[in-house]
Amino acid sequence: MSKIILKKGREESLKRFHPWVFSGAVAQIVGEPAEGDVVNVFGSDGKFLATGHFQIGSIAVRVLSFDSPVLGDDFWKVMIYNALQVRKSVGLAGRQDGRTNCYRLVHGEGDNLPGLIIDYYDGVCVMQAHSAGMFRAKKQICEALVAVYGDELKAVYDKSSGTAPFKAGLELIDGYIYRKDGFNDDEQTVLENGHRFIVNWTEGQKTGFFLDQRENRALVERYSNGRNVLNLFCYTGGFSIYALGAGALHVDSVDSSSKAMAMVRRNIELGGFPEDRHGEYCQDAIEFLRNVPADKYDLMIVDPPAFAKHRGALNNALRAYQRLNAAAISKVAPGGLVFTFSCSQVVDKEAFALAVFSGAAQTGRKVRILDRLNQPADHAVNIYHPEGEYLKGLLLYVE
Repeated sequence: MSKIILKKGREESLKRFHPWVFSGAVAQIVGEPAEGDVVNVFGSDGKFLATGHFQIGSIAVRVLSFDSPVLGDDFWKVMIYNALQVRKSVGLAGRQDGRTNCYRLVHGEGDNLPGLIIDYYDGVCVMQAHSAGMFRAKKQICEALVAVYGDELKAVYDKSSGTAPFKAGLELIDGYIYRKDGFNDDEQTVLENGHRFIVNWTEGQKTGFFLDQRENRALVERYSNGRNVLNLFCYTGGFSIYALGAGALHVDSVDSSSKAMAMVRRNIELGGFPEDRHGEYCQDAIEFLRNVPADKYDLMIVDPPAFAKHRGALNNALRAYQRLNAAAISKVAPGGLVFTFSCSQVVDKEAFALAVFSGAAQTGRKVRILDRLNQPADHAVNIYHPEGEYLKGLLLYVE
């Protein structure tokens, strides 16, 4: 096994259990590891520090274990089992009330498996590898899922073509790596807090559904009764379904993706909601908001895709959040609510709040923060890896 030797004084972050080794901390590489190989990391004094996946880039090693230089034969099974126990402990997995049967099973560093995402949809696990190491380990990961879930598992679908590093010489073709006899579907209906949604993991964005907004959708449900609601960047209509189910007078869903809007229509029909209570607009959400009559909506959801995927785009992203929130705050009816979000990891919650403040100040309206919103328990943040806290939001009251 190849060895990574750190520069003197650069081992402190590993001693604090941070799961990344940056390339600038590496003094020497002993051996010739390929991207994705398991390597051992040592301090300048020769002491063992960690075991992890080697990769080429600013992050040189993603740590899998701080305990042993050798991963045991049951490593993947133990890690998947532990992740499932966390979901059971917060009442998501194995729920007996029949209200929710989808959740995130593995959330990268939050489950001590950096580079791996697994979402669970009523027996179907959809995997995304964000590193060569996790992609190369997908067979072992699948075997662990089969062992942990047993007969409950219907399929394991690998959807890593858009997330794993394409320069690592990997065969990045999405497809099933396990299917139970008789299971041939590429989508199915799942339950979230009693609401039904169609999830298509082969054609949908990410793994098919944005599970990270589950608790925030429930909060929208609490405030939607009797209101006119605008759901911007609606994707497949999650917030819209919750609002309609809560008794919203009318909901308009807006997204630029025709595929997303087609799925919104199917989800509205699945919920049995009257057509006259819902409007569908396949167009640019920002352009739509610009042309909205003032005071038409008294509840808005502003949930854009990530404006910044790397630090170089941070300043432009903050300006975009400022403009978008200024537009929403200026248009919402007096006494209205704005749920506004950022899923850009490089935009921290303080910077996002400042961008929203700046946007509000441009409008001259009085605005209160009623709540600060986050990602749910199945998207847990490793306390030693604060970078994992990516979803942040604010609930605003606008006079």
